[in-house]
Amino acid sequence: MILQALTDYYHVLEREGKIAAPGWGPVKVSFALEIGNDGTLEQVVSIQTEQQKGKKTIVAPQIISLPAPVKRTVGVAANFLCDNSSYMLGIDNKGKPRRTRECFDACKALHEQLLEGVDSPAARAVLAFFRTWDPAQPREHPALSEQLDDLLAGGNLAFRTAEGYVHNDPAVRQAWEAHYSAAGDNPQGICLVTGEYGPVEAVHPSIKNVAGAQSSGAALVSFNAPAFCSYGKEQNLNAPTGKAAAFAYTTALNHLLADRDHVFRVGDATVVCWAKGGGDLYQSLFSYAAMGQTEPAYDENDLRNMVKQLCQGNSVTYQEEKLDPNMDFFVLGLSPNAARLSVRFFLHNTFGGFLRNVQAHQERLEIIQSVDNKFDTTPLWRLLYATVRSRAKYEPSSYKEARQNLEKYLPPELSGEVLRSILMNTRYPATLHNGVTLRIRAEHEITRSRAAVMKAYLLQNYCHLPIYSTLKEVLTVELNDSCNYQPYVLGCLFAVMEKIQLASADWKLNRTIKDSYFTSAATTPKNIYAKLFPLSEYHMKKLLRDKPGLANILGKEKSSLIGKLTTPIPSRFTPEETDCFYIGYYHQSNQKKEENKNV
Repeated sequence: MILQALTDYYHVLEREGKIAAPGWGPVKVSFALEIGNDGTLEQVVSIQTEQQKGKKTIVAPQIISLPAPVKRTVGVAANFLCDNSSYMLGIDNKGKPRRTRECFDACKALHEQLLEGVDSPAARAVLAFFRTWDPAQPREHPALSEQLDDLLAGGNLAFRTAEGYVHNDPAVRQAWEAHYSAAGDNPQGICLVTGEYGPVEAVHPSIKNVAGAQSSGAALVSFNAPAFCSYGKEQNLNAPTGKAAAFAYTTALNHLLADRDHVFRVGDATVVCWAKGGGDLYQSLFSYAAMGQTEPAYDENDLRNMVKQLCQGNSVTYQEEKLDPNMDFFVLGLSPNAARLSVRFFLHNTFGGFLRNVQAHQERLEIIQSVDNKFDTTPLWRLLYATVRSRAKYEPSSYKEARQNLEKYLPPELSGEVLRSILMNTRYPATLHNGVTLRIRAEHEITRSRAAVMKAYLLQNYCHLPIYSTLKEVLTVELNDSCNYQPYVLGCLFAVMEKIQLASADWKLNRTIKDSYFTSAATTPKNIYAKLFPLSEYHMKKLLRDKPGLANILGKEKSSLIGKLTTPIPSRFTPEETDCFYIGYYHQSNQKKEENKNV
């Protein structure tokens, strides 16, 4: 399914002229070898340009559409018209002159095979270059003296004549395309992607730009040991993919991964998405709705209205293009695994279907704002950050601030599980809830994100259980004064007792009742509240003496909550009762801002 979807996407982009034709691909090129019609090397010119990378301007190679490079392992394999100095000039600084000569000879043989008989001045110039160039004494060549150190650093070189780059010559292009489409030594078989009979690709092109994978690229389809093979087949013949399909899916995926504006990091996974009909506007709106990224072209209200209309099944105009809610949409998450890639998840739905699931998720998360979080929505990275260790008092305001802690402490599988549950509207993983609970117990702090996770988890995962009707009274956006559910009431009561203690103190306390009893009160309430009631009375006496007005306000809140405790306090709470305690505490703590400020 993944390969078919990527192959279809490739054909859409090819028809629109946004992607290379079969046999061609983007290659980073640093230098141009300028040769005369007689093959003489006249000059080596740097074609690197200044490019923006984050906030810095760097000098980087140009990306040019060239004959698709081969996938190298440990053997010698030359590329056509563009390669490094070992293959093109027969020089390098690796200290292996015999292998370097083999590289040059392989490159020379490839060009003689493809260009022999091609009626073109550019082709004849390249052939003359390889027949006259002597790699034994190249360092003294005047054309190399200025750029020698940079050439040996490993950048790619491409041929250029007075008429332009050789790869743009029509006769040369035709010769390459004829060579690429030929079956060669590849075995014949039925392609598992297209169902067509033809040459099968034994080694698929590499996938680049996956975070954590090798910079030279990694394989999405790979068989490198006998344990993975069947019926005596070797390498990718165990998953027979036609040569054209292998090129198509890898080219499409590399195209997606090269678009940094629409590539997302979720834990250790690199996530890409695409619409079946092509274009990147679906990706832009999805990045806002699902990933919490900003969209400078529109304000927040306009984007919300667009998402709402799409969720209702209506088309919208986004940047002068109509978005169809019924468009097939795909989301793919890849994680590095040595020289190969692991598929963390692959999701397929309509664009409107994904947005409806995200909207339902955001509605479950909705909860009153707190001092530490004033944002309207809770993006995915905030949910994940709620499970990791943090020494900061307040939640970070951007993913950039949270990234270091996420990369250091977040379990690699959790991000993919959470994103999958959001996009497919399924049960949230228990590891998300457990991570939040552990952080609350360790830090005695309930941030807005942590409270939102517990609320959403109970709403989604307990919706088919008998206790759900009771939990719904607790799982509200703001404080529910009419709720008499004991764990929720005790959580509210703990928050009021904490306010009373803080208000009664004449100096900054080294340790509050929250530091001493919060975790125990949420799990074993009977024993803890037996201590808290007399302690709170002591604090109230001090408060009545120093701040009688505030004491009356907090005293009424406390009395009202105690009046709701019509049954004995239990010795132990169940996990869902503990969650209700936490939510009650959060609601009460963040309900009345002016009172909190006075306290």
